[in-house]
Amino acid sequence: MCEPELDLRSEPDPELAPEPEPDPAGTVRVFIALAPPDEAKDELAHALGPAYEAYPRLRWNRIEDWHITLAFLGELPVAAVPLLRPPLARLAAARRPLELGLLGGGHFDERVLWSGIGGDLDGLHDLAAEVRTVVRECGIAFQERPLRPHLTLARARRDDPASVVEIAGGLAGFTGRRWRTERLHLVGSNFGRGPAPIRYRDIEAWTFDGP
Repeated sequence: MCEPELDLRSEPDPELAPEPEPDPAGTVRVFIALAPPDEAKDELAHALGPAYEAYPRLRWNRIEDWHITLAFLGELPVAAVPLLRPPLARLAAARRPLELGLLGGGHFDERVLWSGIGGDLDGLHDLAAEVRTVVRECGIAFQERPLRPHLTLARARRDDPASVVEIAGGLAGFTGRRWRTERLHLVGSNFGRGPAPIRYRDIEAWTFDGP
């Protein structure tokens, strides 16, 4: 059950100290996600090495921003975000880690390049359903779409769709190492709006501690 916090201010992140504090009356774009460990990301990045060189015009996502979205909440009032913290913390504490892996590749509409997800997909869908229930219980409206587990890698420019299709074909045989999910991430992407690439930052993350 979602319980309001008395203090709606976010704790400052020392690594982002130069960033101005968000306006409490403003909004932040929010999603809830899992993140592969560095070893798994490095393995996929190595497989993508030739594509990085061959297709520099693609809008490549930063490797440190790779994530598996469980629920995209869109623009939320800044003051609403802390309402999610206690119930998400409880959910993670009761949940055991999942075993997942990066698997193959594909594209959406010849524009968005992605890597697929293998492993405990039933557990992943269950986790996403629990996360979305938490959001609804907090009274936060969002557009619910069917979960299609993937890791977004790049976006093509409108005049260059062929590159995404070719790279996706090259990733078809990719099978990454299995890894255990460590934390549930509440992520904000209010930084870097405009023509510059989107930049993500953890609002908070909680360790999976279930039996």
